[in-house]
Amino acid sequence: MKFVRRSDHSSIERLVNDLDGAVPTYSQIGATLNGTPPFEKFRHEHYKRELGSGESTFTRAVDGLQHWQAHRVPGITVLPENTAITPDAIVVVTLGVSFLALAAPCRIIGVVDEPTRWGFAYGTLPGHPEQGEEAFVVSIDAEGIVRFEVNVFSRPSDPIVKLSGPIGRSVQRWGTNGYLNALERYVANPNASPR
Repeated sequence: MKFVRRSDHSSIERLVNDLDGAVPTYSQIGATLNGTPPFEKFRHEHYKRELGSGESTFTRAVDGLQHWQAHRVPGITVLPENTAITPDAIVVVTLGVSFLALAAPCRIIGVVDEPTRWGFAYGTLPGHPEQGEEAFVVSIDAEGIVRFEVNVFSRPSDPIVKLSGPIGRSVQRWGTNGYLNALERYVANPNASPR
């Protein structure tokens, strides 16, 4: 596990640069986006939230997801700020306070860009306290219902996280529910800026 100061932009930049050639710490890359059967020995979770209906809701939800609005959760920050969601981009998701936060480095492993579906997935890199992948996808169905889904498979990679057992799982559930709530709030507030 690695801890960082979120305000120390140079150390975050060094961490991202050091991970430039790193590969995800698991082998089934893209499984959350392509529906590959999940790994054994990984926890699997699927969350779904209805955000409303209509093209304008879908467009707003996609805009929010593209600008990290789902990750605007108290205690969670994505660094470097305003990183474009493109394949192979590296981000450090932090959990904690500004002067001390747990660093969870991830690589964006895929982007879905279809007329009725937009989303992305990131996978864990060396130094992340877990191994696995998380996908964030917004969709609109034939009836115009807009949904936000988060699909996850993970397992602890750090001994301390392994020992945390149910506490670690509840922190992950808290974060994922925070993502659902944050994007729902963004979609519901047409005056909120995406940046």
